[in-house]
Amino acid sequence: MAGMIFLFIYIIIQTLISFITEFAVKNHKAFNKLGEKSRAIRIIVYGLLAIIPVFGTYLPKCKFKYFCMQFGNIWLGFFMFYATFVLLLVIILLCASKLRNKLKAKLEAEDDNTLVGHALHFAFILGLIFTIYGMVHSQNPRLVTYDIKLEQEAEQKAEKETEQKTEDKATIETTDLAANEASKKQMKVVLLADLHLSINSDIHATEKMVDIVNECDPDLIVVAGDIFTSNYEGLKNPEKYSAALSKMHAKYGVYAVCGNHDVEENLFSGFSVSPISEAFRTSDMDKFFQDAGFKVLYDEEVDIAGMFTLVGRVDGEKAGDGTNHRLSAEELLKNTDRSKPIVVMEHEPIEFKDLADNGADLVLCGHTHNGQIFPGNLIVPLFNENGYGVKEIHGTTTVVTAGVGYYGPPVRVGTNSEVTLLNIEF
Repeated sequence: MAGMIFLFIYIIIQTLISFITEFAVKNHKAFNKLGEKSRAIRIIVYGLLAIIPVFGTYLPKCKFKYFCMQFGNIWLGFFMFYATFVLLLVIILLCASKLRNKLKAKLEAEDDNTLVGHALHFAFILGLIFTIYGMVHSQNPRLVTYDIKLEQEAEQKAEKETEQKTEDKATIETTDLAANEASKKQMKVVLLADLHLSINSDIHATEKMVDIVNECDPDLIVVAGDIFTSNYEGLKNPEKYSAALSKMHAKYGVYAVCGNHDVEENLFSGFSVSPISEAFRTSDMDKFFQDAGFKVLYDEEVDIAGMFTLVGRVDGEKAGDGTNHRLSAEELLKNTDRSKPIVVMEHEPIEFKDLADNGADLVLCGHTHNGQIFPGNLIVPLFNENGYGVKEIHGTTTVVTAGVGYYGPPVRVGTNSEVTLLNIEF
C-alpha cells in the first residue's frame, strides 16, 4: 500500500517539476528559442528517465529489470535533489524578478523574468554535486562507539541465598567478592544493521565494513536485520559478499535477525508494492546467511558466555513466511533467565515498553537509517521513541544504529554509514 501511494506521489511530483522546468526554460534568454524547438525531445527524454524506476519495479525478473532498478535508484537520488533545488530556486528567483520589475516599472521598462531561467543551471549542478557526494559518502562506513553499563539482577539469587541456612558469613563474603569481580566484566559488541545488499551494492564497501569490524576485535557481532533489499537475484556475485562477511571474527560468534526487507518483494524507491502475503524469505537467502557465518535467531535466545542472554526477535512487519506473525514480548521473554541481563535484538525500534516490562535490559535495533538523507535525520525522531543513538526508555537502554547500507537512492547526505561498537560493562 505504501509503495502504491509513493508511486502516485512520484507521478504528481514528476509532472509538477516538469512544468516548473518548462517555465524556467521559457524565461531563459539562451534556452528560450532552443527550448521551444527541442521541447518534444526533452519531454521524451524526461519521460523515459521518469519511467525507468517503474520498469525496475514491475517488469518480470530479467537483466533489463535489474538495470532499471540500478539506474532508476540513481536517477531517483538525482531527481530528489534536482526537484528540491529547482523548486526553491524558481520561487526565490521569481520573487527576485518581481522586485526587480517593480524597480523597472518606475523607469517605465518592460517586465523581465530572466532570473528564473538561471534556476535550471544551479538546480542541475547542485543536484549532480549532491548525488555524486552522497554516492561516494555512502560507500565509506565509519565507526561509532558507545559505552553502556548493565546491572545484573541479583534479587532472586539473594533470596535463594537467604533461604539456605547452611551458608555462613565467609560464604556470603566470598559471594559478594565474586559479584564485585563479575560487575567489572566487560564485553565488546559490534552492532551492524541495514546492509541492504542489492543491485546498487559495492563489494568494496562491504570489505571496508569487515575491516572496521575486525579492527574492533569484538567479543560478539550482532546484525539487526535488513541484510538484503527485498531481492536476492539482483545482487551481483553474492558469493563474494558472503565470503567477505564470513571473514568477520568474534570470540562468541555472529548472530543475526531478519528485517522487513529480508524477503522477496517488489519495491519502488525502497517502498514495498507487494502485499505481505507475497513476501517470503528464500532458500538462497538462508544459504547466504549460513555461508556468511550468521547464526540467525527466530524468536530464539542464546546464552553468551554466561554473562547475558541474547534474544533474537522476528520482524514485526514481515516475518518472512507471508505473515507478520511473531511472539509477543511477553511470550518471547516469559521463560528467559532474569538473573542475567537480557539483550534483545530486533530490526525495528518499536515496542520498547513491552520489552522493558518483560525484563529486557538492552534492545538493539536498526531500520531507521537515521533518515539517510537530510532532513530525514530531523524527521525520524518525530516518529520513533528512539530514532538513532542511545536512549534510556521505560527503564531499558535502547540502541539504534544508522546502519551500513541504504535503500532506494544509493546516497547518504547528512548521515553516515556506520559500524556501531558497544563497550558493555557488567
